[in-house]
Amino acid sequence: MNDAKNEPLEEVEAQVPQDSVFDRRRRLIGAVSGPVCALLVWFTPIGALSPEAHKLLAIMTLVCLWWICEPVPIPVTSLIGPTLCVLLDVVKMKEAFAAFANPTIFLFLGGFIIAKGMMVNGIDKRIAYGIMSMKWVGDNPRRIFLAIGLACMLCSGWISNTATAAMMFPIALGLLYAIKDMMAAKGKIIDLANYKYATGLMLMTAYACSIGGVLTPIGTPPNIIMLGFLSEMSNIHVGFFQWMVWGFVAMVIYFVIAYIVLSRMFPADVKHIEGANEFIAEKIKGLGKWTRAQKNTMFAFLVAVVLWITPGFLNIAFGSDSEILKVYNRVLPEGAVAMIGALLLFFLPVDLKHNKMTITWKQAVEGVEWGTLLLFGGGLAMGGMMYTTGLSGWIGDQIVSGMGGNPSELLLIAVFCVMSLLLSELTSHTAATNMIGPLAIGAALSAGFSPVPVAVGVALSASLGFMLPVSTPPNAIVYASGYIPITKMIKTGVYIDFIGIACVTIPVALFIVKMVMGIL
Repeated sequence: MNDAKNEPLEEVEAQVPQDSVFDRRRRLIGAVSGPVCALLVWFTPIGALSPEAHKLLAIMTLVCLWWICEPVPIPVTSLIGPTLCVLLDVVKMKEAFAAFANPTIFLFLGGFIIAKGMMVNGIDKRIAYGIMSMKWVGDNPRRIFLAIGLACMLCSGWISNTATAAMMFPIALGLLYAIKDMMAAKGKIIDLANYKYATGLMLMTAYACSIGGVLTPIGTPPNIIMLGFLSEMSNIHVGFFQWMVWGFVAMVIYFVIAYIVLSRMFPADVKHIEGANEFIAEKIKGLGKWTRAQKNTMFAFLVAVVLWITPGFLNIAFGSDSEILKVYNRVLPEGAVAMIGALLLFFLPVDLKHNKMTITWKQAVEGVEWGTLLLFGGGLAMGGMMYTTGLSGWIGDQIVSGMGGNPSELLLIAVFCVMSLLLSELTSHTAATNMIGPLAIGAALSAGFSPVPVAVGVALSASLGFMLPVSTPPNAIVYASGYIPITKMIKTGVYIDFIGIACVTIPVALFIVKMVMGIL
């Protein structure tokens, strides 16, 4: 594309408000209400709680309100919680910050570095353009719509949703400009801001990125957060392969729902997009042949994937109590495997003469979302302390009592799935998961149920933030195009969110998760 066609990208970036009036008011309200509410909890007598649990409840009140309102950055709030726990003698320093070295932190860290290696060396673009160039896609707008969604979904299972959206956004825009040029050549001028297909393609780009994240534990922060809570609060380990089984089912059905809703609401008015094949062919040509760095990156990635899913096959072949499986899990836990894949990138050479490896330390560091790791560590720390002080048990009892004292597992899962969904629409889905996760696990344990189904339900629901630009980074990225009326995003988001909760999230959590945990 020429320079003139690139100008709209700069224009739409300028249209995105950096700090809305609503955000400023929300932060101001949070800055005041957080400490006030925490003090109210502190001075309210609660005889059923130990002094440590009572103080922790006050701290959690502050932390949760600040996670929602963000008067300070969310990672800062995640450090404030454990620090206050030490200062107010809830726990000792070592116990308060031990969660920041949780093995799942290193699973995420290794995943970040592998993903950065794929981005730096162009593996992500090869996957995306490879899907777009398949013969079945051609220049058919409905198939292009499907192919864009598939590319976003498959990439975001392994690369961050935000990075995938940022990569696919200009590709989708380029295709829309091709449609505009084709229409103009035929004497028809279209306004992409009011063009249904443009809205649908932008929404598909965002939604598919979020949907793909449910595939693997490292696909999106809520997945790994809930796995960490299960380990910290109930000593339950969920394997990478186990997650991928129900993650794959949920991802496919979510995607089918999104595709049907979007394609019906935003149909194309042309049968062919002239220039689409040439556009994709030009992009693929620009990638050139596979480089040594790309081959090395693919090798490191495949090593990690194979080692991650091997325990699942060992379980099927030899049983969950087999000695070979126990030895494998002890020697090659998921966190260590992630680090093996990441570290390989620093040892696989590209040019030995100039000591050039597949990735540099500077590149790797740029790919690590340190704020997410701190948020994750802070959430695990608070969740662990809630369990050890008995606070999660007390809150769980209150929730169960509020449900009538003997709620069904279906009701419990449904309530927490909806809570997770609604909260993630209004705030960061990582913060929402950190708040809802310990409560869901505590309530499940209090009611006598396995905490795994409700934990998975919370994680999957947190990925269904489709109604507002602020709900997820992919939503915000595509909204910047100016081609998505906010009313359209809300309407389609409501449909997909609640159809997804009712038809996918709850059934998957209630039946497939229990089946997988019982078999594998």
